[in-house]
Amino acid sequence: MAPELVPVVDGGLGNTTWLVDLGDDRALVVDASRDLRAVHAAANKRRLTIAYAADSHLHADFLTGAVQLAHDEGAQVLASAAGHREFGHRGLADGDEVDLGGLTLRAVGTPGHTDEHLSYLLADGDRPLGVFTGGSLIVGAAARTDLVDPDRTEELARAQYASLRRLATLPDDVAVWPTHGAGSFCSAPPGAARSSTIGAEKATNPLLTAADEDAFVAQLLASLGSYPAYFDRLGEINRRGPDLLDTAGTGRLAPLPVSDVDRLVGDGALIVDVRPVPDYAAAHVPGALSIPLRDQFASWLGWLADPDRPVVLVANPDQDLTDAVWQAVKIGYEQLVGVLEGGMGAWAAAGRLVARTALVGPDQLAGRRVLDIRQDAEFAAGHLPGAEHIELGALAGVAGRLDGGPTVVMCGHGERAAGAASLLECAGHRDLAILIGGPEDWVRGTGRPLVSDS
Repeated sequence: MAPELVPVVDGGLGNTTWLVDLGDDRALVVDASRDLRAVHAAANKRRLTIAYAADSHLHADFLTGAVQLAHDEGAQVLASAAGHREFGHRGLADGDEVDLGGLTLRAVGTPGHTDEHLSYLLADGDRPLGVFTGGSLIVGAAARTDLVDPDRTEELARAQYASLRRLATLPDDVAVWPTHGAGSFCSAPPGAARSSTIGAEKATNPLLTAADEDAFVAQLLASLGSYPAYFDRLGEINRRGPDLLDTAGTGRLAPLPVSDVDRLVGDGALIVDVRPVPDYAAAHVPGALSIPLRDQFASWLGWLADPDRPVVLVANPDQDLTDAVWQAVKIGYEQLVGVLEGGMGAWAAAGRLVARTALVGPDQLAGRRVLDIRQDAEFAAGHLPGAEHIELGALAGVAGRLDGGPTVVMCGHGERAAGAASLLECAGHRDLAILIGGPEDWVRGTGRPLVSDS
C-alpha cells in the first residue's frame, strides 16, 4: 500500500511541503519552511513524530525548518553533501539511499536550480512510487536558474536540461511531487497543479517537449521574471543554518504607545501598515509602507523592506499579527519590534499628522496618469490603453525621479497598488489615488478592451 502523502501548501510563497506517513507513527517531511505551524498541525492530526527532514536544495525563498525540527523533535536532516551546510545533517550524494523503515529514499542529483540540488525518489522495494523534485522538474515548467549567480544562468539552465531529461527516464506512472508551484517567484506557471506524474509531464510540459538543449535554454530563460530582493540573502543563511526560534514566544508583538513609535521612527524604524487597502487609504501614518496582511505578505515585506531596519506595524484590532510575525521570520525578517497601540485612532487622538489616499473607480481616471505596477508578464497580457508600467519591486529605486502630477496606481486587485502609492508618497509625490480593482474591473466598468503586448 502506498504511504499517505499530505501536501502542506504555502499559498503565499507558492510552495508545498510534503509530509509522508511512514506507517510506524513516524513521518518524513520534505522542504519544510521555518514556519512549521501547518506541518505540526498535519503531523499532530495523524499522531506522527517527524523523524526525517529532507531539503532538496539551499532555498532562496524561505528559511529551512529542518534545523528547528532536528532540535525540537530529533529529526534527522537529509541534504546534499555538496551544499556544505554548517549544521548537523546526513550529507547525501547521487545514488545514496536512506532506509526509512520499509520505504527507501534515494538521492538523485538534479543540479540546475542550484548547484547542489537533489531530488528524492521514494520507493517501496524495487517499485518507485514518486519523486520529490524540489526546484527541478515542476508542474508544467522547471524552476529558474539565475539565483545562484546571474552570470551562470545559462550554464545552470543547461544543467537543468540534463536533470529534467534524467527524471524523464523514470516510469510514466511515477508521481512528481515538486516544492515550487503556482505563485512561486522561483518560476511556476499560474494555475499549475501541486503534483503530477512523469508521463503527464513528458506529454504536456513545454520544457520536456523542447526540440533540443538550445531550445530548452532559450525557453527557460525567456520565462525568468523579477524576484524579491531577499532571495539574494537566504541561500547563505540556509547553508549556515537559521537561528533556532522560541516557538512559544514567536508571534507576540509588544503594544507601543504613540510616544514610543515616535522615538523608534526617529531612530530609523519603518512603519508598515498591514491593514486592508480601504483602511490604509482612509487614514494612515505619513511615510508608512502599505503591505496588507494576506498570504503574500512575506514576499512583499521581503521585496520592499530593509531586513536590518526595525519595523513597527499598524494594524486593525481584528487582525492576526501572529501570522504577520511568522510570515516575517520564515524569510529572515526578525526586526518586528511592536504594533502601534490603539491603531490609527490613537495616532489621530495624539494630534499626529494623518495622511489619506483617494480610492477611485474606472470612470474616474480622466486627466490622471495611470501607473500599472504589476509584473512584466501580467502587464504584457493585458493593460489599460496609455498606462505606464513599472514593477512594484523596482518602484522604490525610481520613484524620486518620476514626474509628478495626478497619478492613479493600479495592480490586479489593489493591494500591490497601495504599496506602490505608499512608496510614491514617501518619495514626495502627492495627488495620488489607488484604482479599485484591476484591469478586468476596468473592462467591466468602461466596456473598453485592454491592450495586449503579445
